[in-house]
Amino acid sequence: MKNYFRFAELGTNYRQESLGGLTTFLAMAYILAVNPLTLTLASIKGLPDSMRMDYGAVFVATALAAAVGSIVMGLLGKYPLALAPGMGLNAFFAYTVVLGSKIPWQHALGAVFISGVFFFLLTLTGLREKIINAIPVDLKHAVGAGIGLFITFIGLQESGIIVNNDATLVGLGDLTKGPTLLAIFGIVVTVIMMTRGIKGAVFFGMILTSIVGMIFNLIAVPHHLVSAVPSLKPTFGAVFSSFGDSSFWSTSMVGIILTFLFVDFFDNAGTLVAVANQAGLMKDNKLPNAGRALLSDSIATIVGSILGTSTTTSYIESSAGVASGAKTGFASLVTAGLFILSLFFFPLLAVITSSVTAPALIIVGVLMVSSLGKIDWTRFEIAVPAFLTMIAMPLSYSIATGIAVGFIFYPITMIVKGRIKEVNPIMYFFFVIFILYFILR
Repeated sequence: MKNYFRFAELGTNYRQESLGGLTTFLAMAYILAVNPLTLTLASIKGLPDSMRMDYGAVFVATALAAAVGSIVMGLLGKYPLALAPGMGLNAFFAYTVVLGSKIPWQHALGAVFISGVFFFLLTLTGLREKIINAIPVDLKHAVGAGIGLFITFIGLQESGIIVNNDATLVGLGDLTKGPTLLAIFGIVVTVIMMTRGIKGAVFFGMILTSIVGMIFNLIAVPHHLVSAVPSLKPTFGAVFSSFGDSSFWSTSMVGIILTFLFVDFFDNAGTLVAVANQAGLMKDNKLPNAGRALLSDSIATIVGSILGTSTTTSYIESSAGVASGAKTGFASLVTAGLFILSLFFFPLLAVITSSVTAPALIIVGVLMVSSLGKIDWTRFEIAVPAFLTMIAMPLSYSIATGIAVGFIFYPITMIVKGRIKEVNPIMYFFFVIFILYFILR
């Protein structure tokens, strides 16, 4: 094991790698609660059961998808990078595809499966890197920031801080309500810990908020800490039932698949580069084993969709593990083992309500919006598509719409500015695709 992960060459050991893997798990463990609540549309009242996924099954699928992705990354890529169902992509799955477009969750899983297969093939052929490079870096940052705003908006809604207002569309909610006050407490506590640089602050913020909620009878106290693993039957293999339904093969599904594909495209690559650079694993500005590492999220996405969860991708929270000393894929194996162990602690999720998860959504949104500073706002031809990409996501309640608007305006502003030669031909392909997306949706 030491030789396989080159412990001596990289100056690490079992203790250092184990601590890094544990730190990464604590930093991203919130997804075990947030993902089931998001995919089951738990915060939306009055929906028919047919539109909701089974909570316990999604929890199991989340943990297993994270374990599979992290194991593949550890063994093949040998990077200290953990994977799990991605924030933003799960919101797109639940709020845009299922709730907004009234598409059955089985069909949404079908779109995730297909995007994963395309992802796998594109990685094998080397086209993935070419497409990633064709997308302007400013638009990549704008998409990340837009998803951050969208996630934050969802968190503010679920907490009751922002509510519907017939006169102005949205407005400030009743801040004196118990659940809303609990969410505000969670935000303040998490912000304090994040500011102090405490590792796993989001996770520990959720724990503290849950404890306070139980003290004030805002959250039910769980009767058990450990239980049998919930059944995966309600979601396992449901993805394949969608392929036999003629309604699945629609033009609107093309845009959905492209969105799943595109967002995961650069999200995983960007996270991989950032974490590898932090760990000092970059060589001549290149990533060793990049091809194998990039295969991990496509394999995990395919497996995750079969199990019953949205797109699985690399987590920037892995940087917390690297900061604790992780340098090899062994740390990812440790994280994977902890995700498997978490399967037996399902009763604890009973205390994770929308008031508890809302602060996590808001804080993750803050971290994602930081990419705004990397956009060249001094160039109007760049600022327009970047801004429209970012702002259209929360306002239209759709990540796909934000991407489409930005990718349509980018070629237009660049051509008018006389910078036509700087636009990659692939961007013109996206221009046509997204025009058709709006016409045929």
